[in-house]
Amino acid sequence: MSNKSLEESSQPPELDRLDLRILAVLQADGRITNLKLAEHIGLSATAVLARVQRLTRDGYILGYEARLNPQKLGAGMLVFVEVLLDRTTANMFDEFKAAVQARPEIMECHMVAGGFDYLLKLRCADMSDYRRFAGTVLWRLPGVRETRTYAVMEEIKQSARMPLPPARGLVS
Repeated sequence: MSNKSLEESSQPPELDRLDLRILAVLQADGRITNLKLAEHIGLSATAVLARVQRLTRDGYILGYEARLNPQKLGAGMLVFVEVLLDRTTANMFDEFKAAVQARPEIMECHMVAGGFDYLLKLRCADMSDYRRFAGTVLWRLPGVRETRTYAVMEEIKQSARMPLPPARGLVS
């Protein structure tokens, strides 16, 4: 097997227009029934189900979840935190990652390039709740040397929807 065919075999199949339409509808309404999805797409329910299963199997669809109202759940304050570690070794990164995974208040954690190591996104009730979290959890995470906190005053745009690429390959 040539290198090119080996690379091609490890690549997921390209998305056609129908796949992209399915992804767009599912992003807008993850609870849509397969029958309604098929009506939107213009295919049979069986064909749409097979495509959704393939898109899931190939990793285009990672899962489904409900968007919850943080205000109603006592987590109305959104905070971003820059974290600088005292040393950047593989072991320290692993310890930090494991500790972050265990904290449900931390919604997202991203290793970044630049003047700090990680960017955290977390939710809490209010500033006093964040202060408690910072003192009892954040500053005690493994390797934390310095943090910078950015409390969000107003959420202007919040979305998990991905922009979809143009269709390539065979299309209908």
